[in-house]
Amino acid sequence: MTSLHHAASTHKAAQGASPAQIAYLNHLKVLLTVLVVLHHAFITYGAPGGWYYLQKTDHIAALMPMTMFVATNQSFFMGFFFFLSALFVESSYQKKGPGRFLADRLKRLGIPLLFYSVVLSPVLNYTVEHYGYGQHHSFAEYMSGYRHWVDFGVMWFVAALLLFNLIYLLLKSIPFFNFNITVGFPSTRKLLFAGLLFGLLTFFTRLVFHVGWSLFPLGFQLGHFPQYIALFIAGLIAAKNDWLSQLNLKQGKKMAYRALCMVLVVLPSLFIASVAAHVPGEEFSGGWNIISFCYSLWEQLNSVIVITALLSIAKFRWNNPSVFLNRLSQNAYGVYIFHPVVLISLSLLIHTWPIDPVIKLILVGPSAVVLSFLFVFVVRKIPLVNTVI
Repeated sequence: MTSLHHAASTHKAAQGASPAQIAYLNHLKVLLTVLVVLHHAFITYGAPGGWYYLQKTDHIAALMPMTMFVATNQSFFMGFFFFLSALFVESSYQKKGPGRFLADRLKRLGIPLLFYSVVLSPVLNYTVEHYGYGQHHSFAEYMSGYRHWVDFGVMWFVAALLLFNLIYLLLKSIPFFNFNITVGFPSTRKLLFAGLLFGLLTFFTRLVFHVGWSLFPLGFQLGHFPQYIALFIAGLIAAKNDWLSQLNLKQGKKMAYRALCMVLVVLPSLFIASVAAHVPGEEFSGGWNIISFCYSLWEQLNSVIVITALLSIAKFRWNNPSVFLNRLSQNAYGVYIFHPVVLISLSLLIHTWPIDPVIKLILVGPSAVVLSFLFVFVVRKIPLVNTVI
């Protein structure tokens, strides 16, 4: 994610592309960042998942679409971030060399990680405990017993991206190792096969690492990592073989229709079948059962379908340069870092209002998106901050 904006000029120089030819990638980054904020807002007010502050609705009619929203997001959006980030790794390495490449990654990924863990995490956790859950003790008292100095929260993605970049750098230092895999953009059949293969790999991974289980203290949910690793590697291969120039609008439209079917037909059918069969919801998270098997296949197949559709359609239908969207893109990394501050503040501000959490979601979700971008726009005016985020 952070690599996308800062390495864009490198990519253009390497590929001879104009700003118009990569505008859609920045636009997609904005879209994914908005989804991240909304994803956590939905979890706050009812959808399954973990978050700092929860005030969940008990309305079944609302829980189903909220669950479908976060399940659809989870199936592709973080993996898509890894893919987009990997697109610019090789060009950045070639331009800077190993030393500057490492220094740049430590600066742009390591500093935000340290700041979030040491500053934001304790403040956010205390704020929620004090104002949200009524545990009234002073901040000094809270910090006197604080032991979670490695607490990445949402920054697990940045930690994983840094790890992937360090592994890439290590492999590049091996003389006989290279990333020169020559392969054209996959056909639809090959993409769907890859989705099913990832689904099987995910199912077997979740026999051991159920969704929700995190690797302490990094916060890595290893049940999702087969996709993240695969899409990061796919991004490296895509950059080497110029896959973006081979995107096809017709293929993208067909994938979009498949995505609608997967989200609006297949996923609800899977939920309804599990309820009718009185299957515990925990079985979606992993284990040797038919629900985990089907959900793993759906999730990874949907990721390939949605990512292909978004890339293809955005390139041909959403590729006009926009000053407004470009400014949002420049602030997207900061929004990823700081949106918990904004979202939690808004949630706590209205947590005593006697209205259903669904109504609060309608108010808080869009507000959190807008205010997060405005907040980061101001923060990046601080000297040196915009050189990091």
